[in-house]
Amino acid sequence: MKINFNSGDMYALLTAFCWSSAVILFDLSGRRLGAMQINLLKNAVGVTGFTLTLIIIGNGLPGFSSRDFLLLMYSGIVGIVIGDLFFLYSLKKIGSGLSAIVSTIYSPIIFFISYYMFGDTVSLKMIYGAFLIIVAIIIGSGKLERNKKIMSGVVYGIIAQILTAYSVLIVKPIMLHYSVIEIALVRFGCALVASILILYFWKGKDYLFQTVFKGVNNYFILAGAFLGTYLSVIFWLAGFKYTIPGRAAIYNQLSTILIMIMATLFLGEKMNKKKWSAVALAIFGALLISTQ
Repeated sequence: MKINFNSGDMYALLTAFCWSSAVILFDLSGRRLGAMQINLLKNAVGVTGFTLTLIIIGNGLPGFSSRDFLLLMYSGIVGIVIGDLFFLYSLKKIGSGLSAIVSTIYSPIIFFISYYMFGDTVSLKMIYGAFLIIVAIIIGSGKLERNKKIMSGVVYGIIAQILTAYSVLIVKPIMLHYSVIEIALVRFGCALVASILILYFWKGKDYLFQTVFKGVNNYFILAGAFLGTYLSVIFWLAGFKYTIPGRAAIYNQLSTILIMIMATLFLGEKMNKKKWSAVALAIFGALLISTQ
């Protein structure tokens, strides 16, 4: 089988490395901060990074049409405010290891949404791969009916992947005309404003200031936001821009293995044969879907 490795594939691989490290750091941050706090702080770091990048490369503010701007705003609220919040809640409930297994549902979701939105082909091999991933999540989760915390965490994780995939695919046509940094700035800028307003009206002004103070003094969230919100988002969007969604998705899935290894080394999570079997099954299912 001939392998054509392009720049989009490279960006997708870099996404996996950056995101894996960020997930571990977010997991550590979650022991001191709430999910909504982490979401706001990582968005703030991302917006700062994207803005400085545009200034350094000499680009002004992006000149999006009203329609494109509204679509990017909608994408940011759905994928970043809501989707990332579901992910962070899931991470707190099930930990990095199981979260990595759940995230493999991302590949079939990308293909099925692409089929609905762009008319991409969905083959029997994709359906079989999706089935293997679902089986892997069930195996890795253990006896869900006896642990409501794990069950809710898995459901939150799946919802997060659906919202994330949908939010990036709806702006794919815009990526053909603007840089990934400009797109990321608008998406995360809108998400940051929404996060601030939600936290302000939900918890109050004092809680908002406390969140900022804790974030500045929490190196885990700062490092995780830089890798996960700034670098990995640029690489992730670039991967989708310069290669087909399915190829980008499979390279992104390499983060599953990396997260499992890092969770064992740095978080002390126990990885038994059942979980490693689930990882192998999930990766095989993702490969089956993406190697068309």
